This record gives sequence, structure tokens and C-alpha cells, in this order.
Amino acid sequence: MADLIWIRSDALSAAINPFGAELTHLHDADGAELMTNADPAFWPKHAPILFPVIGVTNGSVIRVDGTEYPMAKHGFARDMAFAVVDQGADHATFALTDTAETRVAYPYAFRLEISFRIDGATLSVEARIINPADTPMLAQFGFHSAFAWPLPYRQARADHRIVFDADEPGRLRAIAPDGLIAAQTNPSPLDGRTLHLADDLFANDALVWDPVASDAVTYGAAIGPRLRIAFPDTPALGIWTKPGAAFVCVEPWHGIADPEGFSGEYKDKPGVFTVAGGDAKTIGMSVTLVP
Repeated sequence: MADLIWIRSDALSAAINPFGAELTHLHDADGAELMTNADPAFWPKHAPILFPVIGVTNGSVIRVDGTEYPMAKHGFARDMAFAVVDQGADHATFALTDTAETRVAYPYAFRLEISFRIDGATLSVEARIINPADTPMLAQFGFHSAFAWPLPYRQARADHRIVFDADEPGRLRAIAPDGLIAAQTNPSPLDGRTLHLADDLFANDALVWDPVASDAVTYGAAIGPRLRIAFPDTPALGIWTKPGAAFVCVEPWHGIADPEGFSGEYKDKPGVFTVAGGDAKTIGMSVTLVP
């Protein structure tokens, strides 16, 4: 494991692993852990960066101009070493650029910068997907942060909930056993704007709001500190855990997995965006500890 990079304020401290530019710890002022324990019996990761795809692709390939390229679930960025390009007491930036290895799976030049900054009780994470070429680049991007369930504030696991900022009247995408998006949809499990967390919600994988109307959710128990997670730049949201695990993931996505039977071009994969030549797209999220 690479040495962790720590950033701090009086209210929060965070550690980032340059391998994958992955947030691995988020502590409150007393040092209490707000992230997953990464128990390998359930899921050994903390907050992987998803690029250049979300979820699985049909046949484990993407197709660009008729050519197939092998693509792993959630892409390759989470399994590559990023360079540390900027670092200070309260901020750090990590960068990944294309290589011969990435071009086997993804035929684009790119620079992916992931920046972390703590300001008081807020950790902000910003991704810049940069296209250094003259021709357009296609991509998907997502966050996959796993927060402690329960949070370390002496409230029961069963009392934790996620409250959406807006009404979410639509049905949810369903995930097939192979990880593709199923043809059917599922009714919303929300009670008004509230998701009462329980293991059986995740018996068939993640809950997927696509589209999601909210730009933020609040996670925690009714009593004690909570986490407000804001995601103004992403049109979809996944919430996931493995039943019995000590975490719940809040996953803002720009894109989703392939639908069942999808065999089209990468540009037609749901949620793929275009970055013009010489341009960049910025996607951010923030986590605020609120009393």
C-alpha cells in the first residue's frame, strides 16, 4: 500500500491512498471513523473512483467505432496508481493519465484529476476529466464512498436512514444477477423522502435512482451527528451495501451499467458524456458533518 496522504481541519481529517486516489478514512474532531471498516469478509474497499465506466458492460467490452475493447466492472482507475501533484495541510490533488495499458481498454488520451479539500466540517472531492486531444472523448464517472453503518455516535444500526432533499416519485432501476440493468423497474422503497436502512433492501444489489431529483441526501440517525452528502453534478444515484456489513455506500454516478442485451456503441451507453477536444468536465461531491 502506498503511504496515505492526510489532510485536516479543526473539525475533520481525511486520508487518501494514491493507489486509486481512494479516500480511506474520514475522522471527526475526536478521531472517530466515519468511513467503512473495509472488512474483507464483505467488501475490502473504501471509496473507489469509477472511470471510465459505471458498473458492468455487456460482454465485458465497450465498442468504439465498431472495435471492441475489454472493460472491467467500474473501469480501471480504481486499480491504478495516481501521481500526487499537489499537497497541503488541507488539500491534495492526484492525477492519472493514459498509458499503453489504459489504451488497450479505452482508446482515448485523458488526464483524470481527483482533488480533495477540507474546509471546516466539509470534505469536498472534485474530479476533472480532461481531454488533451483535439478530438472528442467519451466517458462515464462515479463516486463510490462507503460510510460507517452505524455512525460512531451510539445510535442503533436499525435507526439509521437516508433522507433525500427532493421528492423522488419515480421507480428504481433493477439490477439483474449478472450486474446489468434489468428491463423491469422496482417500486420506490422511500417513506416520503426517507429511506429507512435495512439489510433486506439490498438483497438484490444496489438501489438505483436514474434519474435522481435530489442534489443531496442526509445520512444518519435521528439523534446525533449526521453526514450531508451533496452531488450537484450527477444525474443518477446508487445506494448499496452487502447485508450485514458495517457500511452503506452513497454513490453519485454520471452513468449506469449496460442494460441487458445492450450491444451498441459506447457513446450510446446510458449516461456517457462527451468532453470536447482540449476541454474538461468537472464532477464534484461533498461530505459535511452536521450536528
